[in-house]
Amino acid sequence: MSWRVFKFFDFEELKDPDTNQPFDKLKDLGVTCCACGRGQMIFGDAGGNLHILTSLRDIISFACFALRVHFIYQLKQRNIFLTVGDDEDLTPLIRVWNFDKRTKEGTPTLARTIRAVIPGGKPQSTVMAISAHENMNMIAVGFKDGTVVVIRGNITRDRSSRHRVVHTEETPGVYVTGLGFRQVGQQTYLMMSTTAAVYSILISDSDPKTQLDSIGNDLHCSTMTDHTQDHKFVIARSEAFYFYTSEGRAQCFAFEGDKFFIRWYRGYLISVAYGGRGSGARAASLAAQGGARESMTLSIYDIQNQFVAYQTTFSSRVIDVLSEWGSLYVLLKDGRLIRLDENDTKTKLETLFKKNLYPTAISLAKSQAYNDGLIDIFTQYGDHLYSKGDYDGAIAQYILTIGRLEPSYVIRKFLDAQRIHNLTDYLKALHEKGEANADHTTLLLNCYTKLKAIDQLDKFIVEDQNLTFDVETAIKVCRQANYHRHALALAKKYQRHDWYLRIQLEDLGNCVDSLEYISRLSFKVAEVNMRKYGKQLMSELPEETTKLLTSLCTDWIPRGTENAPQTMTSPVWCSPDQFIRVFVNRKQHLTQFLEQQIRTHKDHHLHQVVYNTLLELYLSEIGHCTPGERVGKESRALQLLKRPEASYDLDHALVLAQMHDFRAGILYLYERAGLFHQILLYHMEHNDYEQVMDTCKRHGRKDPNLWVQALSYFASGEECKGKISEVLQHIEENHLMPPLMVVQTLAESQYATLSDIKSYIVKHLKEENDQIAKDEHHIKQYREDTAKMRDQIRDLQKSAKIFQVMKCSLCKRGLSLPAVHFLCQHSFHQGCLDDEFENECPICARDNRKVLDFIQRQEQTTDLHEQFHSQVSGVFGTVIGGDPSYSDTVWNEPSWNSACIVSLEQTHDHPNSTIYFLDYMCSSVSLVHCSTKFLFKVFLVVFVLSIR
Repeated sequence: MSWRVFKFFDFEELKDPDTNQPFDKLKDLGVTCCACGRGQMIFGDAGGNLHILTSLRDIISFACFALRVHFIYQLKQRNIFLTVGDDEDLTPLIRVWNFDKRTKEGTPTLARTIRAVIPGGKPQSTVMAISAHENMNMIAVGFKDGTVVVIRGNITRDRSSRHRVVHTEETPGVYVTGLGFRQVGQQTYLMMSTTAAVYSILISDSDPKTQLDSIGNDLHCSTMTDHTQDHKFVIARSEAFYFYTSEGRAQCFAFEGDKFFIRWYRGYLISVAYGGRGSGARAASLAAQGGARESMTLSIYDIQNQFVAYQTTFSSRVIDVLSEWGSLYVLLKDGRLIRLDENDTKTKLETLFKKNLYPTAISLAKSQAYNDGLIDIFTQYGDHLYSKGDYDGAIAQYILTIGRLEPSYVIRKFLDAQRIHNLTDYLKALHEKGEANADHTTLLLNCYTKLKAIDQLDKFIVEDQNLTFDVETAIKVCRQANYHRHALALAKKYQRHDWYLRIQLEDLGNCVDSLEYISRLSFKVAEVNMRKYGKQLMSELPEETTKLLTSLCTDWIPRGTENAPQTMTSPVWCSPDQFIRVFVNRKQHLTQFLEQQIRTHKDHHLHQVVYNTLLELYLSEIGHCTPGERVGKESRALQLLKRPEASYDLDHALVLAQMHDFRAGILYLYERAGLFHQILLYHMEHNDYEQVMDTCKRHGRKDPNLWVQALSYFASGEECKGKISEVLQHIEENHLMPPLMVVQTLAESQYATLSDIKSYIVKHLKEENDQIAKDEHHIKQYREDTAKMRDQIRDLQKSAKIFQVMKCSLCKRGLSLPAVHFLCQHSFHQGCLDDEFENECPICARDNRKVLDFIQRQEQTTDLHEQFHSQVSGVFGTVIGGDPSYSDTVWNEPSWNSACIVSLEQTHDHPNSTIYFLDYMCSSVSLVHCSTKFLFKVFLVVFVLSIR
């Protein structure tokens, strides 16, 4: 296999920090084995000593065995390492050392010593391989006779350890060459290799074994990978490297060469082979001749990215390769220690860029988790391919930059019509990754339309469910390109109802499908679209549109869901007034629609516009029908007005009724509005005397002024004056007008005569005389009571008052001192009186206050009379403007009457002043001075003056 070879490691010989000379402290130790990890390197020699090299280049040495140290195994996650060596009796021993517990000299403490023997009485054999599990509960030991023993139990303790043979070899000369533990979930596998085969052993009670391959390897030519290769077991043979899982062989990489040992380091497979870089058949030939065994080639393979990261040849024998302190260290037989420092990822990538090895750079960046620079690599690779004319390859790389590289950078490169296919692929990838905007969607759809790629357009719109793009933009582009079917499919798929209906109605004129589509929408969406497109649908399909609107305003159930289980919710409907404007020039359908709504929603209060509009529709038909038809149509309109739930605008309805001369409606609306005067005026305008009287009788109790208005009306015509007496009767019964106002009202009529009101005046004067008699009786009684009170006051002022009350007037108990006596002959215990009645009898207080309130009101009335007197004194000064003793004078009737008549004659040009004068006289002068004869004279004078 031919992989590219790079120099991604820097070669440097390790130097002593004190002398700055090559590090030679390991030169004369005779190292037989070594290990590394946990911040130090451990070397074993043929004398049984261990040498620990620290990061400061110091060496700590101590005796480990009496004889040779064969193996050192360092646990990767613990400060524990194992050594295998021979004691004086040549018995192989396993010793466990703990770095966490050190001696005073800084050496690790010995935690445990285990005899490396084969249980079952088998003869002793040399240890060829050793491995320990990271959980410190198992040690695997491989022997030269092919036996493998697993020691179970805590490796740092002596107690409860169990030795068990898990593998034996029947073939002589076959020995164990490599061991390693592999953890798969909860199961632990022991991977092992011999010179003849590779096995996988499940560590359990029965230890089942699986032969993975029938080829083996030499000693030290096996290792375990890390997580980058899923902890596989690797063996090296002269022809190739073989990788194994616990189930079988995995990948294989053919590299010829006589391998000396292999190691694993951070994803790299490190191989040391005999001979120079020309390894292979030539090296094997030299080895057979006994030459070139000292010359060795170190190769570092990047298995994941499949290139050789470093390769060099050493003229001296390589003892081992160690990895510590972030570098690789190569121990040579002459004692030198060579350090290999790996280049950083950026340096590696720059090297690859110079050689235009972009695929390798991409693979390397991914394996190194170099995400920040990966996009730049894709971009550079794409630019490189674009410059070479490989547009398909370039667009493939640019697609990998989506989300990080600005799309316009790529789009500008492929705007040429010859590269529209590549641009289409890139734009589609943008949509697939959710990075497209509205402009990208527009461009992609334009590409499809220009390419006439109907199949791809169908797939983009209909089939691809996971694409993200601006739906409205896609609909617009398809619509502009006259791909109406695709635009409708998009609008329907993504529920862009407005666009669907706009295309159907404005572009295709398909009202039937539009109406069918709306009927399947939810209530809210259907309502919005019917408000928007209802006029157009009504102009083409009036019957069907009216039915749909009726359903929308009653109880909406989308078509196709009638049989679906309905939740127990209140009916969904919208107000009909929102759709009245839809019925332009469709009065008949609008009438049917509104009538249906009123019948359906009789228990709900519809908007007043619904009733106003329906009333207007009814009344508009009245002017275009025969008298016989008019009666029926007016009856229908009146029934609408009288509906209890009808919430029409009263003023609007009244204007409509007046415009169409709807007599019954006008009168009903007047009555409903409480405009009884308007009803009366309406009948007066039509000279309907009987209806005038009927209106007064029906509504006179609510508005008594109707009779007053009727009196003026009947007094204005000769043919209706016969109704005056009946009107006067109602006025008199309800005391609606004073007699003087009745006389004044009739005096303004040229048809009313004295005979029309004779009986009214006589009856009124008789009632006044009766009232005068009653008042005289009350006056006499009040005078007698006043005289008695004055006598009592005089007695109280001149004579002593004797109190002989024996009981308290409140508590009714015997009266005892201290006591309070009032002049009203009531006595009380002092404790029975509240503070409020300290100076007033609580029993008489209420009556006394009534009297005081009455007196106060009289005084206020007197003030008002005096004010009025001052105002009218200029006009009636001849009568009341003189003697201050006027109020006490008893006037004789002839002189008083004469003065009044003279004053009335003087003021005949001032009718209002005359009325004020008579009202004042009646309220100011005692009725005892006014006879019936005088009152009649006064009324007669007023009547005559009014006629004049």
